[in-house]
Parts: sequence; structure tokens; C-alpha cells
Amino acid sequence: MNPPISRFPVPELDQLPEDMRQRILEVQEKSGFIPNVFLTLAHRPDEFRAFFAYHDALMEKPSGLSKAEREMIVVATSGANQCQYCVVAHGAILRLRARNPLIADQVAVNYRKSDLTARQRAMLDFAMKTALRSAEIGEADFAVLREQGFSDDDIWDIGAIAAFFAMSNRLANLSSMRPNDEFFLLGRLPKS
Repeated sequence: MNPPISRFPVPELDQLPEDMRQRILEVQEKSGFIPNVFLTLAHRPDEFRAFFAYHDALMEKPSGLSKAEREMIVVATSGANQCQYCVVAHGAILRLRARNPLIADQVAVNYRKSDLTARQRAMLDFAMKTALRSAEIGEADFAVLREQGFSDDDIWDIGAIAAFFAMSNRLANLSSMRPNDEFFLLGRLPKS
């Protein structure tokens, strides 16, 4: 028997409000399983809705950051915050979006030694500063990003993603959220 996915109550799908149940079933249909974050947060419906609305606003909208770069931010900062759930889950998404089976492990452990561009390294430097030392952010940090071609909207996105996932990392650690087994192999091997 697998350990529980959260130290807090996890409601049954049929107990959830229709909008939440529908959202979870759509995710299950797309991915083939229900990521445990949906089930863990489901016991607090208002927070579930707010969390996923902000998540989608940051991670799914058109942006100067690619979807893979957004996942790099999540993986790097989640590694620094020691969030097993987010490193494993978003590492899988990063491998898929980057079409690179190596990148997620590199970024999670030490992005400075990863196979990244100078632009991506600058992005992650800023994301890490936002996640870990936001009081130290100054104009020099913005200048570095602008030199790499990031717009002010891109810079906001980098910081907002890092900040949102810093909160998410803390919720995952608070709840002892367990990564789904399915995430561990996603994007590691070529499809047969």
C-alpha cells in the first residue's frame, strides 16, 4: 500500500463541487492520471480555485518565456526550497516541454552547471534571488535581464512564477504532498 498523498484529508471526487470535479477529470483525461496536487488542495475549494487560477495565469498564458523556461523556474526554485513534489512533478513537465531527458535533473540540482543558454542562466539567477532573497532585488538585477532581451513583462513573469511556487513549495511541504509515481519516468525515455 502506498503512503498517503497528504497529511490532510483528501476528499473523494464525487464529494467535490462540479467545477472542481470537472477540472480534475479533464486533467486526468489529458495526462492519464490525477496529479496529487489537485487532490491535496481539493479539501479547501476556495483555495483550490484561487491556486489554479493564478497557476494558469502564470503558466499557460502567452509570454516572452517559453513553457519550458517557465518550468525551469519552477524546478530550480523548488529544488532550492527542497520541495520534492514540485521538483518531481514539474521536472517531468520540463522534460516533456524541453524534449530533453537530462535538463530537469540538472536544473533541480545545480542550474549553474546545466546545459542552459546565458539567457536562461540569467533568468534562473533572478528567479532564485526572488525565491530566496527577494529583499536584495535591485535595478542591477533588472539590467542584467534586459541585456539578455527580457522585457519588463517577462521580468514580472520570472519573479511571479518564482514567488508563486515558493508558496506552492511551502504548501506541498506542509501537507507532505507525495509525488505521483507516474511523474518519475515521464519524459525520460523516448516513446516506443
